[in-house]
Amino acid sequence: MEGQIKDLLFNKLDDLNLVVDSVILEHENNNLFLRICLDSEEVIDLDKIVLATKIIDPIISEADLVKEAYILDVYGKSKGSEFDEC
Repeated sequence: MEGQIKDLLFNKLDDLNLVVDSVILEHENNNLFLRICLDSEEVIDLDKIVLATKIIDPIISEADLVKEAYILDVYGKSKGSEFDEC
């Protein structure tokens, strides 16, 4: 699924200088989360996350890759540690 979502979003976040780093579909506390981690050469602030989510949500919804109800969680890659991580 990660490859399909990365393909769907390819070039869609270019105006925000963002790329999809990873995609994880996981259950947590009786909820299904579709977590999309974004990366950039720049710091990713909350405003960029909101704009990216507005781009990502309709694309993912229309593709209908996840057949059950899920929560979309879009966030930026952590920066500044020894290992940058999602």
